[in-house]
Amino acid sequence: MNYDFSLVDDKDSYVSVPPGIYTCRVAEIRPGYARDGSERWSLRLEVVAGEYAGRTAAWDSLTWSDRGVVRVKRVLEALGFDVSGELEVDPSDLQDMRARVQVLLEEWEEPVSGRRQERMSVPYQGWGPAPNGQAPDGEAPVQAGTEDHTADNPF
Repeated sequence: MNYDFSLVDDKDSYVSVPPGIYTCRVAEIRPGYARDGSERWSLRLEVVAGEYAGRTAAWDSLTWSDRGVVRVKRVLEALGFDVSGELEVDPSDLQDMRARVQVLLEEWEEPVSGRRQERMSVPYQGWGPAPNGQAPDGEAPVQAGTEDHTADNPF
């Protein structure tokens, strides 16, 4: 077999949806710790309706540091939690909760290997409430075809 490998794009792609805004559910939660020792919850966001239903839109993280709790509050509010006062919340409480999430393409080069990687990421303000409201149990109805594949942030 003779093949010109210079024509092969040398990058690792973890992209399964185009950039845009999707109604997603929290499909998986991985508790862990950030570099500074703060608790961090990594969330796998799965598209719930439309052409890309069932695909992973992105992974995002909630970091419970002094600086990170501002974003944690915004995300929990988008998921339907009452964040107006004290709240007891466990990672499992987020399972299957829904929100509108903006995802953007992020590409970089690994410093050690030099390989390019691309993934979808959620910007700081890329979370908003799910359409039709959000029930605390995550069972809010979601209309098929409500995906917005533009990069504009309506939140």
